[in-house]
Order: sequence, then C-alpha cells, then structure tokens
Amino acid sequence: MMPGQDDQQDARWLAEAVELAVSNVAAGGGPFGALIVRDGAVLATGVNAVTTTNDPTAHAEVVAIRTACKTIGDFRLTGCVLVTSCEPCPLCLAAALWARVERVLYAADRYDAARGGFDDLAFYELFATPRAEWPMAVTNIAVTAPTAPFAAWQAKPDRVDY
Repeated sequence: MMPGQDDQQDARWLAEAVELAVSNVAAGGGPFGALIVRDGAVLATGVNAVTTTNDPTAHAEVVAIRTACKTIGDFRLTGCVLVTSCEPCPLCLAAALWARVERVLYAADRYDAARGGFDDLAFYELFATPRAEWPMAVTNIAVTAPTAPFAAWQAKPDRVDY
C-alpha cells in the first residue's frame, strides 16, 4: 500500500459520513452520520434518528452498528472501523466497545457538538464527576441473590460469550 493511502481512504469515508449527516438534516433528522467499514468496504451506514423515531438511542453510530451486525450475522464487529461525522458520545463509544470495533474515526469533536446544541461534552464531563453530584440518581439497592443471573449465565454450558 502506498504511503498515505490509508489516510486518503479515511478522509473519503469521513467525507461520506459528513455528507450523510448533512443529508439527514435536510430529511428532518439530526446532524450525525456514520459508517461501519470492514476490509475497505462499507458494511452499513446510519444516521441520527432520535427525533424521527422518538428513540433516544437511535444515534447514527448505534444505527450503523445495529445494521452492520444484522448484515454480517454477528454481534461482534471485529476488524471493523466506525467512521462518524462527530466524535462519538459516551453512549456510542460504549456501543463501539461492546461491538469490538477495532478503530474509530471522527470529523467534528465534542466541543463542536456542544456549539451545535448537543450534550456530548456535558455527558463526558458528567462521567468525570462523582455520581453523588449527578442530576439523576443512580442507586445500588441490596436484594437477595443479586448475582443469581450471573451464576445462571456461568452455569449455562451453551452460552455465547461476549
């Protein structure tokens, strides 16, 4: 492969993700677009559908991850690249980690998203603060056998490990 060839391909994918985001705004959706790429080919695309579907998890990256997983018939996107028009928010970054994405490329960052009116930066800052200071209570309550689901999982001989 020629020097810089990967960088040129990354830039083309990023341009495609940005164009998806711009087109999605024109179609009534949010300003985010994403691709899942493997072996130089686009497996799936996604656009932000939060307001069009009333689904707060329908971020472009999550939509692209879901579509790619369905396309390949596996919940693992090993060897894949997530290409997105904006730095993934904590939700999308966690989804990429769960999917075992190899690499993430993004154009705009969390500060750009904040200037655009989105909470990405605020959520990153929230995760850096103690939970006691969060505006939403997150509380652990003692119950009988709280780890029973994990024991059942570990005892299941035909489980599919993540």
